[in-house]
Amino acid sequence: MNDQEVANYLLANPEFFNQHAELLSQVKLADPYRHRAISLQERQLQLLRDKQRLLERTHAELMRHGQQNETIVSKINRLTARLLAERTPQDMPQAVLTGLTDIFEVPQAALRLWQIAQPYEQADYARHVDETVRLFANHLTTPYCGANTGFAAAQWLTDTPQTSTEVKAETESNTPTASLALIALRDTQHTSNEAFGLLVLGSPDLQRFAPTMATDFLVQIGELVSAALSRLLPDYAAAA
Repeated sequence: MNDQEVANYLLANPEFFNQHAELLSQVKLADPYRHRAISLQERQLQLLRDKQRLLERTHAELMRHGQQNETIVSKINRLTARLLAERTPQDMPQAVLTGLTDIFEVPQAALRLWQIAQPYEQADYARHVDETVRLFANHLTTPYCGANTGFAAAQWLTDTPQTSTEVKAETESNTPTASLALIALRDTQHTSNEAFGLLVLGSPDLQRFAPTMATDFLVQIGELVSAALSRLLPDYAAAA
């Protein structure tokens, strides 16, 4: 009999060691932790302890993720409250950037809007956006997270005129942007679903916006910011 046949036999005959209990003390196994031989019972206890430790680590990891998610949800609620409190449409972009830098502690943040209502066309956030960037935003179905590989939109983080707290860490304005999160802004009330803006979050930390990070909360932030900034679009401005 080979090893597999022995294993299959024992699995098919679980009463074997009940009938031959004396073998439990005679079978000796190598201790994976120390250079010695141990009994089958002791090895079973080790396996149970290892399984318990694995379950404890898994539970601790789930608790940690749960606490992190709870913190992020709380921050999204705070950002929502801040945007709801902003009553002036033309000041809404600044409220978005200030909220992201203050509440989420994002080192760098900028945005651009296009095809907005005429009263807002001279604002800094409505400055010219290259057609390639607009096309990129239209095709951005989920937030991009990853290294800054020379995105044109990354330049907005350093060339946007700074007001009060537009970028919280003004002293970092000359710090190279290592990682980015790019979020397309869309008016979900329109069937075309074309982007009317792009939100750019940057950090000198390469791992802040890593490609492997989950984007669920970034999607929620994008939807929230899109809804807030849609007040600057022609249809909404005309209705107001």
